[in-house]
Formats: sequence, C-alpha cells, structure tokens
Amino acid sequence: MSYASDNPYRNWGMVAAQAETSERASFIRQTYLHLLAAVAAFAGLEAALLNSPVAERLTGTLVGHGQVGWLVVLGAFVFVSWLANKWANSATSVGMQYAGLGLYVVAEAVIFVPLLYFASQAGPPHVIANAAILTAVVFCGLTAIVFATGADFSWMRTGLMVAGLAALGVILCSALFGFNLGIVFVAAMLVLASGYILYDTSNVLHHYRIGQHVAAALALFASVALMFWYMVQLLMSLSSRD
Repeated sequence: MSYASDNPYRNWGMVAAQAETSERASFIRQTYLHLLAAVAAFAGLEAALLNSPVAERLTGTLVGHGQVGWLVVLGAFVFVSWLANKWANSATSVGMQYAGLGLYVVAEAVIFVPLLYFASQAGPPHVIANAAILTAVVFCGLTAIVFATGADFSWMRTGLMVAGLAALGVILCSALFGFNLGIVFVAAMLVLASGYILYDTSNVLHHYRIGQHVAAALALFASVALMFWYMVQLLMSLSSRD
C-alpha cells in the first residue's frame, strides 16, 4: 500500500524494468529480502509485546478512550506512515531509508497490539497463526499472478486512492456514530488490500528504480499488514457466528 503522494521515483537511476537483467534480478531479490526482514521484525516485536504485561497496558492506552480516542491513534499512525514513507524514499541517505522502514514496522507493531491482544484472549484457537497463513497464501498467489503475466497494474492507483479514502470515511463515521462495520466491510477491505498488493507488486516490476528496494519493501509490507489486519477480523467474525 503506497503512501507516496508525489512521484516516488524521481532522483534515482534507471527504472528496474529497463535495467540489465542482472541488475533487475538483484533489485527484485533485495526488495523481497527486505520485505521478509520487515515481516520477521514485525512478528518478533508482536511476540515480545503479546507475551509481556506491556500488551494489556498498551491496549488500555490505545483503546481506553473510546472510538474518538482510537481515531486520534489512527490519525497519528497515518502521519507516522507518511513520514516513514518519505524517509524510505530518500535518494540521498541509505540510513534514512532504513530508518523509514524501521519506523513503519514499529508503528505497525504498536497499532496491531490491541487487535492481536483481543484475538489471543477472546478469539478462536490459533486465529492469529491462521490469519498469517491465509495472508501469506493470498500474497503469494497475487504476487505469482503479477510475475507470471508481467501485467502493469499502475492504472489502479486512482481507484485505490478513492477506495481508501472512502474506507477511511466509513471508519470515521463508524467511530462517530457508533455503528458496527460488519463482515461485509471487512471483506471489502480484503479486496482493497488485494488490489494494493497487485499494484505495489507491479510497481516493483515496472516503476521502481534501481536502489529503491527499501521503499518498495515498505510499500509491500504496508499492503501485507493491511490484509493481515482484516484477515484477523474476518476469522474472528466468522468464529463469532458459529
């Protein structure tokens, strides 16, 4: 899920799609190795938080002020996401790029704590692990589609932005007026996350430039995290209906 509002590909070298085969392969390999590292760091942080008293206290802090308080938290997360993306797209500092990716991973780990804490305490057995497996399967399937077809999904950018803004509007209304978003909204967000994965993966093939593997990994990680968030909610919703 790309947060860049400006052109994130300026001030870099050749587009990966136009580079030599060896350079392109190296760029793709580095992108997915960084994505794997980000996922591993996220999982490690979540495991450490959920297996400590910090999880309960952090959950109380983040959601203890009701829906409006949670909206403030989400607003802060959006700002941190924008800042992390800006750093990750730095064309002059490799250290800044890694700082952006690290900041985003930490921010995701923190904001996920309430959801995963509730899932581990009140959800069905192994709900977190099952959601992670399903997210990985869907991500790999969508990635395989893009790599097998070589399709360029950059045309989806405007639609994804509009859909994302609409989703934020619905979430805002839910918080202000107190209605439940329901399983239909969760399913729609999973479709949106799938769209972002297709879009970000095709950007890796067609639009990111050599040297932008950290920014590309951040965009992919954001889309994976979005899917995982709603995959957990989907499994919990389905379990509550049994």
